[in-house]
Amino acid sequence: MLDYLPDGALSRPEGVVRRLRYIAIRISRKQGSLFADGEAVKHFCVVTNRDDPQGGDAGDLLRWHRGKAGTFEHAHDVLANELAAAALPSQKFGANAAWFRLNVVLYNLLSAFKRLGLPEELHRIRPKRLRFLVLNTLARLICHARERVLRFASGFARTVLDRFRVRIRARPPPLAA
Repeated sequence: MLDYLPDGALSRPEGVVRRLRYIAIRISRKQGSLFADGEAVKHFCVVTNRDDPQGGDAGDLLRWHRGKAGTFEHAHDVLANELAAAALPSQKFGANAAWFRLNVVLYNLLSAFKRLGLPEELHRIRPKRLRFLVLNTLARLICHARERVLRFASGFARTVLDRFRVRIRARPPPLAA
């Protein structure tokens, strides 16, 4: 496996080199022409700029790449069908791009909330179930002595939000760029 940098592929600042790894795979049919589509051999290529500190071989990189299969499709399905990213609000490109970005921000916030606030068995729930489980819980906002208190009807929602608040406060602040 060789590192390869195509000429003029990307414009880079002076002195910055981005190394790309190209891995080509040749797959021959095991069953001959039983399910032939006119091709005896298929070729696939994986291109990455991922650095492996352990100096992983091409097999490790391919296993990692194949392990990601389906994750992007799941995120796109949730964005399009449950968070309304597919229902574009305008015929103007800029407005639609902003709408899609807002949906992606919401998806990321919901993902963080699920990871930080919910128990392990609920990390993979869909937004609809999250909405009915936590966000639509009946609560009462009580204003007294210059304080606002949100009193929940369900103990589960209180536990979830308390866990979320504690974990968010325990996180170190992000590094300044």
